[in-house]
Amino acid sequence: MPIPEFIRDLRTHVGHAPLWLSGVSGVVVDDAGRVLLTRRADTDEWAVVSGVLEPGEGPARAIVREIGEETGVRAEVVRLTSVDVTPMITYPNRDQTQYLDVCFLARHLDGEPRVADDENTAVQWFAPDALPEPLAETTRLRLEKALAGAEQAWFRR
Repeated sequence: MPIPEFIRDLRTHVGHAPLWLSGVSGVVVDDAGRVLLTRRADTDEWAVVSGVLEPGEGPARAIVREIGEETGVRAEVVRLTSVDVTPMITYPNRDQTQYLDVCFLARHLDGEPRVADDENTAVQWFAPDALPEPLAETTRLRLEKALAGAEQAWFRR
């Protein structure tokens, strides 16, 4: 996964120590009701599109950007579905990061899914009742909350 320049700069000061970052994720749905998943290069798990907000970037804009960068698909945000905190993640290079994740439901506008960067090894549509394994645990929660149809965003109380 490419490390944004602002995080690389932070790491020169904090080394591998835990960083608290703002992240976004998106459950992209097509007209047939399928969800778009990526197979992550770092964990080999299937997951919804996710990424880090750039400094000053709004969350909805960030997830639309991430969807395009990772999958080649153009999508629009429908609504906020959940806000959660990930467990601490230790990457292969020993960097530790925890994310405040803001998840959105997004609607596919156009574009055929493809691997569009080096963060993923596959991109594919799946019916919600035929999800692949291994599936990231955070993705299970994000899919559940996004596809539940609730008008309000979910968060831990």
